[in-house]
Amino acid sequence: MNRRSFIQKGALAGSLLTFTSPLLAHALETSWHDTKYSFKLPYAPHIGMFKAHAGDDVVAQLEFMASEGFTAFEDNEMAQRSVAEQERMAAAMKRLKMTMGVFVAHKIYWSEPNLTSGKPEWRAEFLQHIRDSITVAKRVGATWMTVVPGHVDLHLNSAYQTANVVETLKQAAALLEPHKLVMVLEPLNFRNHPGQFLKESPQAFQICKAVASPSCKILYDVYHQQIQEGNLIPNLEACWEEIAYIQVGDNPGRNEPTTGEINYRNLFKYLHEKGYQGVIGMEHGNSQTGKEGERAVIEAYKKVDAF
Repeated sequence: MNRRSFIQKGALAGSLLTFTSPLLAHALETSWHDTKYSFKLPYAPHIGMFKAHAGDDVVAQLEFMASEGFTAFEDNEMAQRSVAEQERMAAAMKRLKMTMGVFVAHKIYWSEPNLTSGKPEWRAEFLQHIRDSITVAKRVGATWMTVVPGHVDLHLNSAYQTANVVETLKQAAALLEPHKLVMVLEPLNFRNHPGQFLKESPQAFQICKAVASPSCKILYDVYHQQIQEGNLIPNLEACWEEIAYIQVGDNPGRNEPTTGEINYRNLFKYLHEKGYQGVIGMEHGNSQTGKEGERAVIEAYKKVDAF
């Protein structure tokens, strides 16, 4: 609905509220609120993205997302929320018919080689985090959980590091498979996250092939891979059979599409034509503050979804 139509209908509503019954007025208001944009792909905002409109309450934020036409949602911090809040959010997502996207499955080590080292204590800790995340995933109706293997081990040859990571992920996959849950490995760019072991999509592809499990796939974050390797659509195509989840953010700035150099309309058209069935996580900030900034995010997604 454009602004002029909205203003005209608002004026009409004022007249009807004055001269007609409350029941009719309520019906008119409800019909407007139920008018949603129908996105072609399941873009997933995160908590805090629309806080100026919806306030601090997480369920109110979910309700606002749904009212704007978003059918999915992701929350990196879901595992850290209280059980009561997880259950409340799960009930809201079910009521709103929203799909739960990723949450972070474990403690991420930004400066220590937790999975690359092969040390038993770090492997045991990671596997316990996976067990705990299975409980969270089942509680909130999630399918995917983010895994980042951690920092490189400067004392080990890269081939040994890869072998250590693969063995740990095989053990994690064995825990996840009976529940039909999927850990998605996220390569991170060298600029924002220097020293991380997993950096590029071909590397993630190789690891997933070695693990050889439906519970170990790739999270392809377009923002990270634009910086790290570019050549986005050909690399998506090459890794396609191992990609289970996609996140986006424009570059430079890591804000909403249309604020940087990435042609998101063309990229989303490619995903749509490929028949992508997963969630597209809106893993970015807002380029502007307040309600105007939040509205700019929504309008940006409408623009790049118009392919």
